[in-house]
Amino acid sequence: MARRPIFLAAILALLGIVAAGGVYAQMEATERGIPPLDSSGTLEIGGLHVDVGGKTPQESRYAGWRVAQRLGFKKLWAKSHKLPESQAPNLSDATLDTIVSSIIVEREQIGPNRYIADLGILFDRARAGELLGIGGQTRRSQPMLLIPVTITGGSATSLELRNPWQRAWAQFRTSQSAIDYVRVSGQGVDPLLINAAQARRPGRGWWRNILDLYGAADILVAEVNVHRLYPGGPARARFIARHGPDGEIVGGFELTAPNSAAIPQMMERGVQQMDALFTTAYDAGALARDSSLNLPEPPPPPLEEEVAEKKAKAAPTTYRIGVTAPNAATYNSAFAHLRAVPGVARVDQLNIALGDTSYFNVSYRGDVGRLVAILTSRGWGAEVSGGQVRLFVRRPEPPAEQRPAQPQPQPTQPQAPANQTEPSAALRVPATGSSERAELG
Repeated sequence: MARRPIFLAAILALLGIVAAGGVYAQMEATERGIPPLDSSGTLEIGGLHVDVGGKTPQESRYAGWRVAQRLGFKKLWAKSHKLPESQAPNLSDATLDTIVSSIIVEREQIGPNRYIADLGILFDRARAGELLGIGGQTRRSQPMLLIPVTITGGSATSLELRNPWQRAWAQFRTSQSAIDYVRVSGQGVDPLLINAAQARRPGRGWWRNILDLYGAADILVAEVNVHRLYPGGPARARFIARHGPDGEIVGGFELTAPNSAAIPQMMERGVQQMDALFTTAYDAGALARDSSLNLPEPPPPPLEEEVAEKKAKAAPTTYRIGVTAPNAATYNSAFAHLRAVPGVARVDQLNIALGDTSYFNVSYRGDVGRLVAILTSRGWGAEVSGGQVRLFVRRPEPPAEQRPAQPQPQPTQPQAPANQTEPSAALRVPATGSSERAELG
């Protein structure tokens, strides 16, 4: 009976592990964004193959790492000075331990007394730079916004979904490249602003906004078109390097992978070769910034005469206006009308004299004739004398006198002659009647 609770606990634990793994797999499939590695303080050398033996597996592995450090420094020195590796200096293992930052295990096989691996070495830039003679500043390009685009199955994606091409660029160490890449992680609003469709848009205004947002000066598009023979089978990829908002082609190449499991390695080689294409184009001066990405020049400043004329037109003129207001309602109405006239900047009350003439100082942008015309159209009477305007309430005109309508004579009926008698009813017959009926009548 004691074994049954233990057996049930084991089953529950196994189910919990499977459920947790399913949740993690679901999060991994739907999560966006791959943060790029920060390699500004390191120097990387990869592809170091070692095959050493030892008495124990640990001793063999340690010896293999020692050999990789020596090979890595010589290879890095030869790459920095563009000389053969045979001319590189030999450093002691103690010195190499101080300048090596970390060791990257790309592939390894550990046996009882043998170690076979492909390794990468990361050297500290500050410490290794003095021994390599590259402690000074290196020539680099202006910040370039990198947009990785993957085309597969007829659809193009960039940062919308995680893919091997984006991961390869995120893991690429750019410290030794002449191109200053600005790589985005794909989190937040990145998939909305930087996607495969944006790489094809020519609009300069939107490109300026994106470049300002990410602190870049130009655009690089790394495009790969992947064709699979069948799911899980061999794959062939066509890599195209583009530059600028119009996607001008810099170069291209093709790589193949024996199966889908080898696609990540193919993408890593594609990143290195594409970086070489961009670097070669930069050294040749082919990555110049498109002038259309610059902000348009402002219009030339206006001439002094035009500025003085505009200021003269814009400066208001003060007019003194008197208003004959018999009561407070008329005064308030005049004050409100003066303030509501278009072009009036200010109305100052000089005095209030109800039943007499009250005066205002009106600052108006325009001619006094136009001011008077506007006030007249609003029902006020106005008189202009000596530069002053007097407003008064216009008296309504008396209604016109209505005269009674003259009787119109009735038309007279024509009178028959005296010697003509009224015809009898017997003779009122149609002309078409027969003579017999006329005689009977």
